[in-house]
Formats: sequence, structure tokens, C-alpha cells
Amino acid sequence: MKGRVLIAGFATRHVARSAWKAGYAVYAVDHFCDQDLSWYTRDRLKFEELEELPDRIDEMAGRHRIDFFIPTSGAETIETAIPLSGTDRTTAARLLDKLEVQRFFDGEGIPVPPLAAAEDFPYIVKPRGGAGGWRNAIILSQDDLVRWRGESPGMEAILQKQVPGIPASVSCIADGKHAVAIAANEQVLRGGDVSPFGFIGSVTPLDHPLVERMKALAVKAAAASGCVGSAGVDFVLGEDAWAIEVNPRFQATVDTVEASTGLSLFSLHMDAYQGKLLSEEPGPACYAARQILFADRDLVVKEDLSRFAPDVADIPWPGTSFEDGQAVVSVLCTGRDRSSALESLDNTLNKLKQYMGR
Repeated sequence: MKGRVLIAGFATRHVARSAWKAGYAVYAVDHFCDQDLSWYTRDRLKFEELEELPDRIDEMAGRHRIDFFIPTSGAETIETAIPLSGTDRTTAARLLDKLEVQRFFDGEGIPVPPLAAAEDFPYIVKPRGGAGGWRNAIILSQDDLVRWRGESPGMEAILQKQVPGIPASVSCIADGKHAVAIAANEQVLRGGDVSPFGFIGSVTPLDHPLVERMKALAVKAAAASGCVGSAGVDFVLGEDAWAIEVNPRFQATVDTVEASTGLSLFSLHMDAYQGKLLSEEPGPACYAARQILFADRDLVVKEDLSRFAPDVADIPWPGTSFEDGQAVVSVLCTGRDRSSALESLDNTLNKLKQYMGR
């Protein structure tokens, strides 16, 4: 055993699995506490609302002697007496503020979609805080803006011009002053009328003419940001590589990055915490694709989907109920190229759908 780590945040399974495979004793505080999280952790606590997260972290810390605290989404700025392995809370808070990130990109000379005025339609409205893109929306008229503000009362937001292109990201490892790109990822967004910018999956690696420029910009951003350990930079690839956000923590692309590269992101994260980075960017060994399967109606998953592992993850316990539109399970497949990975993904998704609510 290399040490005891507490991983906390809205979703932790992807990081817990990486830490477990790297030889750490893992404890978790998680919103879902899915079945497979129990495979990788020695103890777990569940929370419902983010306001409960600090108390649950303290409770877990009181149960066990923990060596390092690893935050995921929602826990980046939480104070705890456990030594933090990752980006410091002040830096994380600045990078989670989308207006501050806009200023950061501008100051570093990194292309970023310009801010928009309230009458400068069309544009995207985004909460200044938060992650995942679930509340981002395209605003075509004043009525759209009024409707969004009514659905998000009191929420500070930024208005940003929409740039056409492909959603993408770069997974980096940084030591606070330097960074290296680990993988370029195609991001899969939900689309449709409800939460169209919500993240639902990824494909690694991404094939695109602007990939090398995007990775160079991501390394520049990650190095200048002050991030330590795993950090990601989101982009839209269109006429240029437009930087969108910096994620000062493990990203939701962990599964496809590790499956594609064969590397342990958790080991690289812990090495970076000690000031050690890879000397050069790794290359992919295969293509990996992940997608979240959502409930198409209110349902109860009665089947034990664990028998489909390792092609499925975030596996609900038998008897778990879901409302229409809620995330049920993740599917992860690999292939020698993008098309074969996506074909395998589609086959598994279709196979799983017959067990939804049966």
C-alpha cells in the first residue's frame, strides 16, 4: 500500500479506481456511491446536497487516518485538516470563476471567445461558478435571457459569444510551474433542448488538424495557472483553438485517457505533487470511448449490471430508481481506431437498454 487517500466530490468513482489500481488505500465521499465504487474503496459515505459535503469529509476523516485529500468536482475549495494533494484552494477558486478564467486566458494571450453584451445575440450564458456545462444555454433573444434567469435565480453569470466548432479538451499534469499534455480528448455533449452543453462522454485521442496547437495552448495555460497534479483545459476547435475553461482537478475524461494511454493518471498526479513530471508527452495505444446512458423515462433498474463490467461503470445497485433524464450508467469501450471504439460503444449501449426497468 502506497498510502491512504480520501477522494471527495460529486462523483469520485473514476478517480477512486485510478488510485486503487495505483496501489493506494482509498476512501470516498460521493453523491452516488454506486456499486463499483465499493470495489475500489475501503469505506464510503454518501451525501445528497453539496452543503453536506464538508461534514461528510470531516466524518470520514474521523473514522480513518488519511494521508492525502483529493478533491473532485464540488470539493475543490473545501477546507480540511488532511494534507491536500492537488491545486491549492485559492488557485482552484480563481480558476472555477469563469470571469476570472476569461481574464486569465486574455492575459496569457490564449484565444478565448469574447464576452458579449446583454443585447448582443446570439451568445451563451454560463454560471460564473460550477462545472459540467449543465446550466449553460444559448440565448437568442431577451425572452431567452429572462427565462434562464428565472430558472437560475440569484446566480451570477457571464455572457460569452458562441464560436462554432468541436468541443474538446486536453488532459494535463502540472507541478505548479510546468505542465505536460497527456491526451487530447473529443468531448461528447448532451445536445437537445435541455442542458445541451452537459458533458456525457469522451473519445480519446481526438483526431483534428488543430490538436497540436490545442495541446500547446493547454500546456501553456496549465503551467501558468498554478495547478498541481491533474488539470484539464476545455476548448472549442473551429477556426482556431478557443480555450473555454481550466479544471483544477481530475476530469471526467479519466476513464478514456487511461484506457487509451495505458497510464495511471493518479500515479502521475501524485508524482507531480512531489515535483516530478513526465519528460515527454505520451502517445495513445488505442482509442477509447465513454458515454453515459440516461433514463428515457422514470424507471427502476432491477438487474445487476455488474456482470457487464468492465464495459460498464458507475453501476447502480439493483433496485435503484431513476427519474426521466437522470444518468443511469456509463459505458466504456476501446478499439484500434475511432470508428471501431464507437461501434463497440453503441453495441454495448443498445444491449444495456433492454435491461433498463425490466
